[in-house]
Amino acid sequence: MAGNGRDLRALFSSNDRRVEAAEAFTNRQGQWGIVLNAITEHLAHIAAASFSVEDLEAPRTNVLAFHGVGGIGKSTLSRALEAALAGAGGRPARWGAPAWPARPALLPIRIDLARSAGNDYERILLTLRLALASHVGRPLPAFDIALRRYWDHQHPNESLEEYLNRGGLADRFGKALPQQVQSVLADVAQALLLPGTVGTAVGALTGALTTALRERRQTVRALAACDRLADLLDAEPDTNSLSYYPHLLAFELDRLPAAQAVVPVVMLDTFEDTGTRTHRDLERLVQRLVWLMPNALFIVTGRGRLQWGDTGLEGQLDYTGPVAWPGLAGQAVPGPRSAGTPAGSGRQVLIGDFAPEDCTDYLARRLTFEGRPLISAELREAIAQQSHGLPLYLDLAAHRFLELHRTGRTPSAGDFGTDFPALVTRTLADLTPDERHVLRAVSLLDAFDLPLATAAAGLPHLSAAARMVERPFVRQDAFALWPYHLHALIRSTLRTADDATDDRWTDTDWQQAASRALAALGAQWQAAPGLDRRLLVGCLRQGLALARDHRLDLDWLTPAAWAYVDDYVWEPVTLPARDGGEEGIATAADALAELLSALARRQHEHRSTTVSRLTEVLDSDLLPAELADLALYYRSKAYRDLGQAEESRDGMRRVADGGGRLAPDAARGLAHLSRVAGDFPAALATARTLGWDGRGNRVLGDIHFAHGDMAQATAAFTTARTDAERHSNRGEQAIAQANLALTYSFTDPSRADDEISLAEHLLAGLDQRATALTVQVAALARQAGTLTTLDGARALRTEIHAAGITAAQATLELALVFHHAVTGEQDKAQAAIARLTELTRTGDYKYCVDVARHMADLRMSEPSTVSWLDGSDAVRARWRNLVQARRDQLIAQA
Repeated sequence: MAGNGRDLRALFSSNDRRVEAAEAFTNRQGQWGIVLNAITEHLAHIAAASFSVEDLEAPRTNVLAFHGVGGIGKSTLSRALEAALAGAGGRPARWGAPAWPARPALLPIRIDLARSAGNDYERILLTLRLALASHVGRPLPAFDIALRRYWDHQHPNESLEEYLNRGGLADRFGKALPQQVQSVLADVAQALLLPGTVGTAVGALTGALTTALRERRQTVRALAACDRLADLLDAEPDTNSLSYYPHLLAFELDRLPAAQAVVPVVMLDTFEDTGTRTHRDLERLVQRLVWLMPNALFIVTGRGRLQWGDTGLEGQLDYTGPVAWPGLAGQAVPGPRSAGTPAGSGRQVLIGDFAPEDCTDYLARRLTFEGRPLISAELREAIAQQSHGLPLYLDLAAHRFLELHRTGRTPSAGDFGTDFPALVTRTLADLTPDERHVLRAVSLLDAFDLPLATAAAGLPHLSAAARMVERPFVRQDAFALWPYHLHALIRSTLRTADDATDDRWTDTDWQQAASRALAALGAQWQAAPGLDRRLLVGCLRQGLALARDHRLDLDWLTPAAWAYVDDYVWEPVTLPARDGGEEGIATAADALAELLSALARRQHEHRSTTVSRLTEVLDSDLLPAELADLALYYRSKAYRDLGQAEESRDGMRRVADGGGRLAPDAARGLAHLSRVAGDFPAALATARTLGWDGRGNRVLGDIHFAHGDMAQATAAFTTARTDAERHSNRGEQAIAQANLALTYSFTDPSRADDEISLAEHLLAGLDQRATALTVQVAALARQAGTLTTLDGARALRTEIHAAGITAAQATLELALVFHHAVTGEQDKAQAAIARLTELTRTGDYKYCVDVARHMADLRMSEPSTVSWLDGSDAVRARWRNLVQARRDQLIAQA
């Protein structure tokens, strides 16, 4: 099969209108076979007795992703699959007929996610429901009720029917949906004896329905089978709630009668337009749709690999990693391969390799003259043989042919070289000297803009870079930090292949270009107004790679590293592998990259791993003294989290005695260690000397909290948060706010709700695992006396243990003792105290055992070793008063 669209760039490259250029899509039996297998496996999966749409934890296998470079025919493949699945009439004969049963029927639904198509999440979900409305021909009550409530709230001045007519969706899918929704409302109103509600007060109807669902009334027993419907109807009807409605759609599809059973096969095309690597709002919603509809199959097509199986996206998307998406494994950009089975792993398929006959077919259709192939059959065979089935090679060869043809010369096989590097060399020959200079320079960079490319090339004007980016081997992403990047294959070839051109670069030329590129990146970061962390991280990643690969001095990378650390945000700073594949710390840039990566990854790794990584950095002895202090300080923090106080104290003291940039932080660390050891007078004396640089108010808050003096703790944490806000340090704001929320969770549950919400808001976009755990403990402590199950606490204990953060473990057990003390469950309180005792057997956080025994009204089994500020009796009285105050609050609310 072949589908053709006009190549306007090539069309406007020649005055000869008899020459026609088409974006060719050639036969794709391999991809069709993959789709056949995926659908067969999906049908078997959802037919199994163990399958349940209510299972929200099971790994998902309901997605198949095709990815490839622009112009390779992904959208054409998506349209071809839609037509083939719609009926035999749209399926190419060579693709073969599937052997699926008649029921459940397959319903292909194609949705173009291109920005130009104007599809937001609301429209995506409406498209799905409309397709089902016209196919199934009956209401889907749980979803339709929720949809109507959402619609009336978000579009109070426009009915659903008016919107569908205005937006063109009614023309595509018909007008059945509004009638089906109205029918559901009428049925529910009649069942609830509220016939006058329909069409006038949907909110009242859904409120009554929610009450009936929670009371499990027989009149709504069919809807009551959907356990989460009442919760969704209770939630604010906004876009976030709408993103969970696909669960209702999956529920309704699952209970359709066998004669009407249908399996949606949803084609999501142009997936790259759902966002960027740092802005994934729409992608998050679309992923939620896929996860919540496990009985539908989604076929994604886009320029990039679907990254959901990567662990590095935790926090940006709801469901990430190979456990959640076992078929979406990581995959690198491929090198030249012979044609054969499409590249990919599991459900991740690279659209790339053509079979030999497909290569010649592509070239025949790519350029034509008066309806006949412009490239001769002999030359097509030669180009196909050299291409190794790579479409990029074929596309560049077609453009190269057209450029040569335009000069009046008939291209020959020799013009396309003997292998891919030769083609790049000949492509360079068509560039001006300045353009070739720019091209080589930008091959050192992952991405670039015109000023960066020009500076890296050492040219005084932008014009050469502006001309070069118009070439077909330069890709553009207008929403990226730097909009241009070379195709990965051309970039790697420029850097590693033998260059036979007259103006080829020497090793010195490459070294000088790398130095210029590094300096240009630093200049861009330093010239940026305000604090642009996206630019900072981007410059760090590219700059570290340049300094590593070319053994350059760190220069501006040192202050950039400090800027990265200061805000406690911790974006990943992982560098690409070296061209030669070598590993290990060999340069100062290697050491700095490993240092920053270890700091960022400590939010997701056990603290013992952090210690090992930072020890390797320190042992390399490649960092300047101030950056070595950075590694030593954070290793000391990791030791403290692991409960290894002596190792932590030794490192903190060395940093503090050095008097460097981190001396105030190390002094704070020593104060923390004094508190951890139960020496509160020493901790207080140090805290009073710290000021803002040492985060003194936060340390004071920790000391007062341990004493049960919540009024002073609240004041200290509030001041700490205000200080952080004044200094525009959002990371420190989040830490102070989390501690403030924890404090209020022991004193004022109502106020704690607001403080916890604010802490969660401040944490959004940050990667602070310990702080996030503090907020979760606060949410648990806020419910002390009212908890009906400890499942959440057990799950949180497991998460904290995996992180290796002793302080969080101790705080969790204190929260549990607080709960059990309020409810009078002495046996459970003693069990939590036993866990605390075991946790603090090294002597660190021993004061937490005292606090726990005070709350549970248990006398000390042995004399306390803790040095309190105002004596053990005063501390005991304050913690007992907190327990009694919570009991009194609960009695007053009863």
